[in-house]
Parts: sequence; structure tokens; C-alpha cells
Amino acid sequence: MTWSFIWLAAGIAVAGYFIGDGLKNFKNPDAKNFIDPLDEGDEHELIKENDVHYFMGISKEDAKSLIQEHSDIPHIVINSQVYYPKGKLRKWLMDV
Repeated sequence: MTWSFIWLAAGIAVAGYFIGDGLKNFKNPDAKNFIDPLDEGDEHELIKENDVHYFMGISKEDAKSLIQEHSDIPHIVINSQVYYPKGKLRKWLMDV
């Protein structure tokens, strides 16, 4: 009985700590450990040309025509394979 009470008390204390720590910056989006959903740390991640339509949320045909119409889309060619830097592509899409 005593050991189960100690484990229960420790569990409640730990849960209270995590809940309190989570609520510390509840309405403060400028907090140090706030995670921005748009900033996924993928600035240097590359997207293959065949998969860029998934990232843009459009069909393959629409992505191909968009790429053909806009030659200023940031891209990298490696071994004759076209890649799009995810962060730069996101910025380009927001600016268009």
C-alpha cells in the first residue's frame, strides 16, 4: 500500500510539472521554446522534381506547367536530376 501511494504521488508530481511547464508560455508565441509549425528546420531539405507537386498541394500536371511558366523557381541540378530546396521553394510560393 505504501509503495503504490509513493508511485501515485510521484506520478502526479511529474504530471503537474509537465503540465505547468507546458502552460508557462501558453499565450506567448515569442517564447524561446515555441515551435513554429512553418519552421520545420527543413531549410536545406531537397525535394525531387517528381515529388514537388505533393509539397505544393497541386496535381502533377499543374506543377509541371507552373515549373515551365516560371523559370525563376529556386532549384538545384545534381547529376542531371532537378531538386527544389524546401525552404526556398516555400518562400518563393509565399512571395508569388
